[in-house]
Amino acid sequence: MIKNFELDDLDKKVLSLFPGKVVKKDLLGPLRKHLNVPAYVVEYLLGKYCSSADPEIIAEGIKEVKRILTENYVHPDQAELLKSKVREIGRYRVIDKVKVKLHETEDKYWAELVNLQLTYVNIREDLIRRYERLLGGGLWGIIDLTYNPEILHRGIMRPFVIEQFRPIQLEATALEDIKEKRSQFSKDEWIDFPIRSTGLEPNNLDYRLKMLNLCRLIPFVENNYNLVELGPRGTGKSYVYRELSPYSILVSGGETTVAGLFVDMRGRGKMGLVMLWDVVAFDEVAGLRRLKDAQAVQILKDYMETGGFARIREEFKGTASLVFIGNIDYDIPELLSIAHLFVPFPPEMQDAAFLDRFHAYIPGWELPRMRSDLLTHHYGFVVDYFAWILRELRRLTFTTAIDEYFEFGEALDQRDKNAVRKTISGLIKLIHPDGNYTKEDLEEYLNIALELRRRVKEQLKKIKSIEYWNTNFSYIDRETSKEVFVPIPEQPAPIELPSEPKVGEVIGLALLKVYGGGAIQRFEVIVDKGKGKLNALGSMMRVMRESLKAAYEYISHNQKDLGIDIDFKKDYDITVLATQMGVPKEGASAGITILTGLVSALTKKPVRNDVA
Repeated sequence: MIKNFELDDLDKKVLSLFPGKVVKKDLLGPLRKHLNVPAYVVEYLLGKYCSSADPEIIAEGIKEVKRILTENYVHPDQAELLKSKVREIGRYRVIDKVKVKLHETEDKYWAELVNLQLTYVNIREDLIRRYERLLGGGLWGIIDLTYNPEILHRGIMRPFVIEQFRPIQLEATALEDIKEKRSQFSKDEWIDFPIRSTGLEPNNLDYRLKMLNLCRLIPFVENNYNLVELGPRGTGKSYVYRELSPYSILVSGGETTVAGLFVDMRGRGKMGLVMLWDVVAFDEVAGLRRLKDAQAVQILKDYMETGGFARIREEFKGTASLVFIGNIDYDIPELLSIAHLFVPFPPEMQDAAFLDRFHAYIPGWELPRMRSDLLTHHYGFVVDYFAWILRELRRLTFTTAIDEYFEFGEALDQRDKNAVRKTISGLIKLIHPDGNYTKEDLEEYLNIALELRRRVKEQLKKIKSIEYWNTNFSYIDRETSKEVFVPIPEQPAPIELPSEPKVGEVIGLALLKVYGGGAIQRFEVIVDKGKGKLNALGSMMRVMRESLKAAYEYISHNQKDLGIDIDFKKDYDITVLATQMGVPKEGASAGITILTGLVSALTKKPVRNDVA
């Protein structure tokens, strides 16, 4: 039984304006619980039978969806039973994923039904020409499968035939519909509507989190948009690109090859993923082992820059956006103090020229882990309709929208400007598909786009400081000539170094255990009258405390040679404050630094501030 719940104003509006195209989003979970089937497949059926606010209609619709999935959806463990049904009846409708391969030695296309575990299935070639993605990863669809025992191929009976195939997606233009109806929504309502369409509840997200979730959708609406999102596990990174669209594919980094991604030149030249999908997302960037050699990285650079690539003297073009997602296992401030935010990539891919191709870096560490209160029970677009809207929006462009009101600051090079323009264009498409936006809207999106691009440049600055030294991104208001600088939230304040030699203040350099490299350390040693206590403040780790004790004992045995009061252990308390200690270091690398600070404080002699 479907429980009554109170429709809010947005629910009432979308049910009125988009009848048959919206669905109660929490219906999906129970139906998918025991079915390994993409969300857009289930929601395709929910939209057909359950797009209503009437609990009785929804309940009857769910019964029908369950019946269809029970009778037609192929469970792998029931494959033999279904094959038998096709044979006995002669024709049967199934819901399954279809992949097609060209067997060039036979000059013949063969289809595979994945869950039915059927290979060498005959398929009409006009269906392959109409749905080219069958050749690149496959498509879920509704299939009319027939059985004809008279079909022989090279003396072997191949009786199964795909007579009809309807992809789980809409082939109707939806763009004019949303352009026309967008004006009946406020800006806040239209931001909340697509977020609900992804399954999240916007009322439990602050405005920044809403905008970051919308930024995840930019690759769906912008051609050749290069996005990276790294952060903790469980924040929904993979879900967006796996479940929200039949035009997106999520691939495991370890399974991706250059040939599979671009063009396989063997045989007749099989088209790669970037020529078949709107979005190609790489899950777990740390595992991109097949794309980390020099040749693969170079092809990626070319494609991410121009949308084109060369394979054996031939030039190819694709429009797929590339998304790289992965996990960061370290605290962000600590990681930034020792390395950069691209460290999850394989070392061979931490190439500045490759990383510079990213248009935006979403701070995945800001997005919350998925929990029940973040999932909506309100209405949103049926996924396949929503996916088609996003696909249609790729035909629009707003890359020059900001030029009427703003210009870029001098720190941005041409690649930066192009990246920012594409991000702004994507946000306008998602929030103002009718093209009606204000100067204030543009300024908001300009700030977001500059932040997401600057995050890329700040990491490049850590990798190649001379080449990428100027990251102080800004924009200028053409009307007022006011220049506004855009920071990034996680950027740490630099360690304040002593402006002149001071007693007890010393700077050190540490060799880092994580990811290599080094970090600046600052110690401040204070000596007061007391009873011989040694206090360590700040985030000193065990190895540092051992270095402090070793330095203290060294002074105890050498105070005469060092010119230190012989009774310093009885008459003085010593306090050591450490900065930038909260990261793993290699060995006792701060020992000499701590010793220098102790000697300085006990002898009242200042330490040079220009030496570490």
